[in-house]
Amino acid sequence: MMFRIERDVLAEAVAWTARSLPARPSVPVLAGMRLEVTGEQRLKLSGFDYEVSAEVALELHTGEAGVVLVSGKLLAEITRALPAQPVDFVVEGAKAVVTCGSARFTLLTMPVEDYPSLPAMPPAAGRVGSDVFASAVGQVAVAAGRDDTLPMLTGVRMEIEGDTVTLAATDRYRLAVRELKWQPDQPDFAAIAMIPGKTLADTAKALGTTGAEVEIALSSAGGTGEGMIGFSSAGRRTTTRLLDPEFPKYRSLLPTEFSARADLSTGPFVEAVKRVALVAERNTPVRLAFRSGEVVLEAGSGDEAQAVEALPVDYEGEEMNIAFNHQFLLEGLGAIDSDIARLQMTTSTKPAILTGGKPVDDGAVTDYRYLIMPIRLSG
Repeated sequence: MMFRIERDVLAEAVAWTARSLPARPSVPVLAGMRLEVTGEQRLKLSGFDYEVSAEVALELHTGEAGVVLVSGKLLAEITRALPAQPVDFVVEGAKAVVTCGSARFTLLTMPVEDYPSLPAMPPAAGRVGSDVFASAVGQVAVAAGRDDTLPMLTGVRMEIEGDTVTLAATDRYRLAVRELKWQPDQPDFAAIAMIPGKTLADTAKALGTTGAEVEIALSSAGGTGEGMIGFSSAGRRTTTRLLDPEFPKYRSLLPTEFSARADLSTGPFVEAVKRVALVAERNTPVRLAFRSGEVVLEAGSGDEAQAVEALPVDYEGEEMNIAFNHQFLLEGLGAIDSDIARLQMTTSTKPAILTGGKPVDDGAVTDYRYLIMPIRLSG
C-alpha cells in the first residue's frame, strides 16, 4: 500500500479521525487508525472505540490499494508537525514509512484483522446548515453534566418534530434549551435521541468548519442501527451510541412569568463578573443587587478578600438581590451570542432565565433560553 497527498489535507483528516480515539483504550488495537486506499483512488481514514466512530474519505492522485493500522495519536502528532510539502506514505512489511521533504518517520503497524468493523450509518433523516448546527449545540452542551455517575445528565436531548429540532441539556443547576429549523427528509418525521454531550459538542464543532450541510442519520425504533445517531458532512462521517432516553421533564421547569427584567451590555457584564469573581472561592457566589438604572456586583465577605463593581442596566421591577455561581453565569453569557444579555427573574430563590437580545415583542419566546438556579443568600 502507498499514497501521496498534500500535507495540509492529510493533517486535517488525521486530526478529525484521531479526536474520537480513546485516551486509555480497553485493548491496544483501539488506539489505532485504519488507513485504506481503495481501487477508486480514495483514501479512507477511520477510528472506532465501540462507542464513537469517525471516518474521512479523500481523493488521491497517486495510490496503490491496501489497508494498514497505525497508532492514531502518533500519526496525528507527526502529520501536524510535517513541513508544507507533499507527503508519501508507504507500507514496507510490518512498518509504515512517512516521508515529507527531508523528514522521514517509521511507524510500527498493528494487526488490521483484529480491528473492529465500523458500524453502518443509520438511515438519513434530514439536514441542517453546519454553522447553525455548531452554534446550537455549543449553546446547549455547556449545560450538560460532567458526572458520569449520572449518565442521563451528561447528554443532550434532541427532540425532532417535523421541521423543528429542540436541543436541551441540564446538570440540575442550570438548563439550556435551543430550538432550530432543519430540513427533514419526511415532513412528519418525529424522534427523540439522547446523545453524549461531549461527543456531540466535539462533532458539531469539527463539522461546523466544513461550510457544508450536516446530514443527520437516526435509526427509527426497531430499525437498523438502533440506539445510534450519525452525522456526515463534506466527506466526513461519525456515529455514536445513544444514551438511555430518560430525561427530566424540563419544559415544566421553564418559568413563563417574571417580576423583574434586566438588560445589560453582554461584554461589559462578562468582564465585570470575571473581575469580581477573582476573589470568590470556587463554591461562593457572585451577588447581584439590581436597582433602577444600576446593578452592583459583589463577591467575598467578612475577613475574606472582597470586590465590588457597578454597571448601568435597563431594569424593570422591584429592587432585587440575587446570587449565582459565577462560572455558570459566565458560561451562560458566553452562549447567548448577543450584544445584549436579558436576565428575567421572579424572586431571589427561584430560577432565572438568561436570553440574548431584546425581542421585538416582549412576550415572544426566544429560540435560546438558559435557566440558572440562584444560590440562596444567608440571612
